[in-house]
Amino acid sequence: MDVILLERIEKLGKIGDVVKVKPGFARNFLLPQKKALRANKANLEYFETQRGALEAANEERLKEAGGTAGRIDGMTITLIRQASETGQLYGSASARDIADALVGAGHQVERRMVQLDQPIKLLGLHKVRVALHPEVAVTVTVNVARSPEEAQLQIEHGGAVLGTSASEGEAKPAEAAQGAETSPAKTTPAEAPEAGDSAAATPAA
Repeated sequence: MDVILLERIEKLGKIGDVVKVKPGFARNFLLPQKKALRANKANLEYFETQRGALEAANEERLKEAGGTAGRIDGMTITLIRQASETGQLYGSASARDIADALVGAGHQVERRMVQLDQPIKLLGLHKVRVALHPEVAVTVTVNVARSPEEAQLQIEHGGAVLGTSASEGEAKPAEAAQGAETSPAKTTPAEAPEAGDSAAATPAA
């Protein structure tokens, strides 16, 4: 199906371009979202009468997106979720959750702007692309943790942490804990600590 684009669509074209798309994409997305018109003589004539207004509106949206991008590019948001000891979430973190967190931080972001192929289902730090405008995209880090304290530890360690020392409150990196579980033959019993020594566990060699 041929359509006239009413705004720039990434990897498709810019305002005023007549492009061929799959009928389903046109009917389910472009046309109902008013991002395009069916390409026919009447609509081409109508578009030309509206071109100036459409281009001005796009410039305004682009300016607003640029301002928002400057504020959120590279920022980290924290989502607190329940999870198992292996880091698997009891549920997930969705694009709507991320958008809501950004809105809660005072930024104008819609769910459709958050480009998440599938919900996040693991603890840790996750890079997520946010397309604020067809010409403006940024990356934010989503810190999914079981508590604010764990979220801070994940930032310090650069990723998910599993297990916590009761004496020092020090979490082990997820990969270290995983390695200890998968290599039991190499683990040797720890010597009993003397009085005053730390009881923190150390990864197997």
